[in-house]
Amino acid sequence: MMRRLYALMLAMLVGVACTWAADDIKQANDAYGNEHYNKALELYLKVEKTQGTSSDLCYNIANTYYRLKDTPHAILYYERALILDPGNSDARFNLGFCREKAAISEESGDTYFTSRLAAVVSALSSNTWACLGVVSFLLFILALATYIVAENVTLRKVGFFGGIVLLVLSVVANVCAFYVHGKAVNRNSAIVTGEGPVTVSTAPRVPKDKSEVAFEIKEGYKVEITDSVVSQGTKWLDIETSDLKRGWINAKEIERI
Repeated sequence: MMRRLYALMLAMLVGVACTWAADDIKQANDAYGNEHYNKALELYLKVEKTQGTSSDLCYNIANTYYRLKDTPHAILYYERALILDPGNSDARFNLGFCREKAAISEESGDTYFTSRLAAVVSALSSNTWACLGVVSFLLFILALATYIVAENVTLRKVGFFGGIVLLVLSVVANVCAFYVHGKAVNRNSAIVTGEGPVTVSTAPRVPKDKSEVAFEIKEGYKVEITDSVVSQGTKWLDIETSDLKRGWINAKEIERI
């Protein structure tokens, strides 16, 4: 009896929480539609903080930041939307538009082939790739059984060569699933959100002169975090840019994707 009562109370609390979240999102959407972007952003961020995030919510937050002319945070949230749902084509298009308008190059040093391959693989979620891997493997088992059992030569050939193709597809799909999952879990990528150009130091401290300045980086650029250290109460991050420049930046100047 008590278990049923607890379950009922939990269900009621979840229902109330979902209703509050839906109400906040509706108010945020209405505020956005009426061009009250500061209010919309406040409500969207409230939902993110209290109810968790999603690709659609990050997309809405990114759009709102863009309307507020905060391009770095718009880029940040479009990236987060794509981490949560690589198939979010609207977020991908808007991200490219933002970067182009801000004159931010996405050159990574990769060849055209590898960059396109990474884009294709990232277009599907890790769960989708995993499902494709499982289905391909089950079909491989079926093809193998056909090859073993069938007496017809044509069917045996279909089972043999089809099984090889399906096995390869299964392996490839699982590799892609691990790749996309790794990108989602190991969030070492970050966006420079400080007012630029942001100074990157050769050591984890405020540069005393030009000799201690590694380079300057514009807000909105994507970097990889390779290390971190706390020096004199300030957290510093060792970053690497797409063109392989390295240096230390104040943690307050960037936000992880």
